[in-house]
Amino acid sequence: MGALKEDIHYTYDDYKLWKGEWELFDGIAVAMSPAPVRKHQSLAGALIREFGNQLYDCMECEVLGEVDYKISDDTILRPDIVVTCDETGEAYLTKAPEIIVEIVSKSSAKRDEVYKFEIYEREKVRYYIIVYPDDLIAKVYKLDGKTYDKQGDFTQETYTFQESRCGLTLDFARVFKRFRAPL
Repeated sequence: MGALKEDIHYTYDDYKLWKGEWELFDGIAVAMSPAPVRKHQSLAGALIREFGNQLYDCMECEVLGEVDYKISDDTILRPDIVVTCDETGEAYLTKAPEIIVEIVSKSSAKRDEVYKFEIYEREKVRYYIIVYPDDLIAKVYKLDGKTYDKQGDFTQETYTFQESRCGLTLDFARVFKRFRAPL
């Protein structure tokens, strides 16, 4: 497809024709990093398993990895992991998920910590988790009215998502266990 022009305002109609991995931020095309490294993929798998096991009997909620979240015609993001309830969209998510997880890489840090943080907050995503794989830390944010309130930095603790529909919990000691060096 070649390089995209920076002075053009792109929309979903453009986006769905592109080859490769992209996101749209207010009409600006942003190329995603190359395929995530193994640690990123493995952490994503561990988090998906943790959520998925708890949602096994819930017919309204599901956990998904790498799915398009169409916020508007010119803003389409692809979170690493989402927990969504009562979603009716087929090709992409149509409403704010309950929980979004982004696993930070060096190339995605600013996007995840600033741009996506602001968008998810504005769109009223109830919980936003930013995972730092090199440090094995997860920062959990909960929407408190209109802004995110930091719940803490988690490494070994368990966090209960009290305002999620399915009463989910994450045991970060278990999620990070395989990545810690033996003592």
